[in-house]
Amino acid sequence: MYHQYFGLTESPFSISVNPRYLFMSPRHRDALAHLLYGVGNGGGFVLLTGEVGTGKTTINRCLIEQLPDTTDLAIVLNPALSAVELLATVCDEFAIKYSRRKVSLKILTDALHTFLLDNHAAARQSVLMIDEAQHLDFDVLEQIRLLTNLETDDEKLLQIILIGQPELTEKLGRPELRQLNQRITARYDLGPLSGAETGSYIRHRLEVAGLRGADGLFPASVVREIHRLSAGIPRQINLLCDRSLLGAYGRQQARLTPALVRSAAIEVFGGQVHGVNSRRWIVALAVVVVTSAIVAAGVWIAEPAGLVASTAPAGTASPNALDGPATSSVSTAVSPAMVPIATAPVRTEGEVPGSLFLLSPEQSALWLWQLSSDAPQPPLPCSPAHSATLRCEQAQAQVWEPLMTLNRPVALTMQTADKFTAETLVVSFESRSARVLTAEGVARVPLVDLARHWMGGYRYFWQAPEAWQGALRVGDSAPIITVVANRFAALDQQASSLADELFTEALAQRIRLFQAEEKLLINGLLDRPTLMRLQEGRRNSLSKDELLNRAESLVEAR
Repeated sequence: MYHQYFGLTESPFSISVNPRYLFMSPRHRDALAHLLYGVGNGGGFVLLTGEVGTGKTTINRCLIEQLPDTTDLAIVLNPALSAVELLATVCDEFAIKYSRRKVSLKILTDALHTFLLDNHAAARQSVLMIDEAQHLDFDVLEQIRLLTNLETDDEKLLQIILIGQPELTEKLGRPELRQLNQRITARYDLGPLSGAETGSYIRHRLEVAGLRGADGLFPASVVREIHRLSAGIPRQINLLCDRSLLGAYGRQQARLTPALVRSAAIEVFGGQVHGVNSRRWIVALAVVVVTSAIVAAGVWIAEPAGLVASTAPAGTASPNALDGPATSSVSTAVSPAMVPIATAPVRTEGEVPGSLFLLSPEQSALWLWQLSSDAPQPPLPCSPAHSATLRCEQAQAQVWEPLMTLNRPVALTMQTADKFTAETLVVSFESRSARVLTAEGVARVPLVDLARHWMGGYRYFWQAPEAWQGALRVGDSAPIITVVANRFAALDQQASSLADELFTEALAQRIRLFQAEEKLLINGLLDRPTLMRLQEGRRNSLSKDELLNRAESLVEAR
C-alpha cells in the first residue's frame, strides 16, 4: 500500500527469508565463522543458539552455500522424534537404504556407519544439521552423541550441527548430558543487533527495495526508538518498521517520528510494550487505520473515469507458470465497484445470516472461476479435460489451516438447515473470520458460523505448469525442473542452478529449506503446494485487496 508513496519498489520489511536482503552484521559473520571452523575441524558438535528472529536461518543458508561440493548434508527440521525416528530420518536424508520391515537402532546405526565409511573412503564429508534442537528429548540427544563414536583412527566420520534457542544451552548444561556438552568444538550465541547495527540494517533493506537516502525517512531518533522497542531482534525490527511506514502513509507524513513508532509498537506487540502507555495510543491507532483507508479510497476515486487498470488474477500465468513475470489479458475500467474493499460497506461479524453466504453450487462455481481466470467458464471446469490449463483441485479437511495456507479463493462444501447441498465462496481468510462473497457483496463471517454448515470439502483453481502431471522427486526428469531450479538460483543470486531437467539431491535439499520457510510439508518433492507457493513469489495471483475488489465487481455486474 505504501510502497509508491515512499518511492519503494517492493516491501522492504517482509519477515520471509529473501537472499537479496541478506544483512551480515559483525556478529552474524562471527557466527558463520564459528560454524565453518567447527565443520572443518574434523568432528564433534557445533552449536548455534539465538532467540527467535535473530537470524539463525540466515546463518544456516550462508553455511550451506559455503560447504564444499564434496559434502553430503542431512537436515532435520522437525526434531520432535524418537531415537529410532530420528535415525531413520537421518538415513532418509542421506538416501541410505535399509530394511523398513524391521527397523531398530542397530539396523539404522549399522546402515549409517557403512555409508559414512564409504563416504570417508571417497574423500567426502558427512554433515548432519538439526534445527530447533531445543525440542530434542534427553534420550534422543544421547543417541545423537553416540553417533560421534562412529570414527576412524584419525577423525570422526560425522559432523553434527545443533541449532536452537537459548534454552538448548541450558539443556546441554544438565549433568546427564555432560558427555555431549564436552564434545562441542565450536559454539556461538547469536545476540540481537546493537543500535548502530539496527540503523545499518534498516538502511540496507530500504536500499535493496529501491530507496536512497533512508536517513530522511528514518531519522536517528526513530532508529533509536525502533531499537529500544524491538530489542534489536531483526524480525521484530521488520514488523515494527513495516507498521510504522503504514502509519506514516495513512497520515501522509514524509518521515517517521518516535511517537508514530510507539503507536505502531502497540499494534504489533500488543499492550505489553516497555515504556509505552497502550491506552494513551489507542485513539491514535484508530485514527491511523481510518485515515489509511480514506487515503487509499481517495487514490482510487481520484483517477479519471477512462483510466484502465491491468490486473493479473490467479490462473493467468505464462505456460510454465514460473518462467518470467505474469501477464494479464484483462483490462478493467475503474468504477465505483473498484473502490478498495476497506471503504465498501462490509457486514460486521455476527450480522450475516446463513441464507446470504450459502450459495447454489452453480453460482459458487461461476464466481470461483471468474476470480481465478479471465477465460469463459467451461461447462465442466473440474473435469480432467481442463486440467491442462486451469486445474481444479478438490480436497477434504477437518481444520481451517490447510485452506488458509492456500492464499487463494476456495469454495466450501456446505449443508443448509434443510440438509440440501450448498457452497460458500471464501475470498480470503483472516485469523478468526473469513471474507465471503454473497449476493449482496463481500461480507465478513466468523469461522465458527461457517463451521456449523461446512462438510469438510473444498475446491479451488490454480495454474499448473505445462505438462505437469504430479509430484516430482530425485531422479525424475521434466522441463519444469529446469524452471524451478532457475527460480531458486535467481532467489539465491547464484550464477548456476542446482539442476537441469534431472531432479538432483541438491535441488531436493533446496526445496526442503523452502518448504520449511513457507511452513509446508517438508518432503523434498516438487509437489503442488510447493509449486503454488513458488508461483505466488512471482506475483501470479492477485493481492488480497485486489481480489476483494474483483469480488465486489462480480456482484455489481450480476
